Amino acid sequence: MPEPARAGRAGSLGALDRILAAKGIQLVPESADEQSPENPGDREWHRRARAEYAMNRWQTGTPPRFRDAEATLPEVAAWADKVQAGNESAGALLLTGHTGTGKTHQAYGALRRIAEAGPDRFELIAVNSADMYGMLRPSQVMGSSEQELRRLSEVQYLLLDDLGTAKTSEWTEEVTYRLFNYRYSHCLPTIITSNLPARDENGPDLTDFVGARVASRLAEMVTTLVPMIGDDRRRGGGRAA
Repeated sequence: MPEPARAGRAGSLGALDRILAAKGIQLVPESADEQSPENPGDREWHRRARAEYAMNRWQTGTPPRFRDAEATLPEVAAWADKVQAGNESAGALLLTGHTGTGKTHQAYGALRRIAEAGPDRFELIAVNSADMYGMLRPSQVMGSSEQELRRLSEVQYLLLDDLGTAKTSEWTEEVTYRLFNYRYSHCLPTIITSNLPARDENGPDLTDFVGARVASRLAEMVTTLVPMIGDDRRRGGGRAA
């Protein structure tokens, strides 16, 4: 703007300020920072609001023992970042290893990292596999087990802990296949932990537990496999796995 016009405009604003001030009205300065972090119209403000909401959901779905969980392994953090970029390509994260190596801690840490990024939506179910099969067993309430399976299948983020600890049967294989198949087909991020290795020629592995059909679907789901090694942290007073 040319200097004379700018000066004239400044003078007009000055006169307007005096008139409004006489009436007790304060004009918002033209230089007010419209992108202030406290401005609800700012992108960062909205991201922080989404992150606060997601973290509240994360804390609600996380047992107290894992409320300090963080994704400290680069592979786990990278998977969480992939989820933030888009669910379609994230696939599943499979953490394997002996008891006490920190699998569950890393799993909750991955979900925390996603929540802290401020996603548009954040829905979480975390369940131990043995508890899951217990909830899904047919009951006297007609259709309740099917409703529960649908809830687990459709939730945005699912953490299935300790896969491979429950007793196997044709029924558990069928339920597991239906769960994994739905989440695979609908590109829903899934975190799985297991004490069993994904593949072991010298001993039992996940294929032995879930069966060949489920193992095939699981292999297609998993985009990040993280074998975890080390001593049992529980015996040393460290974080539980």
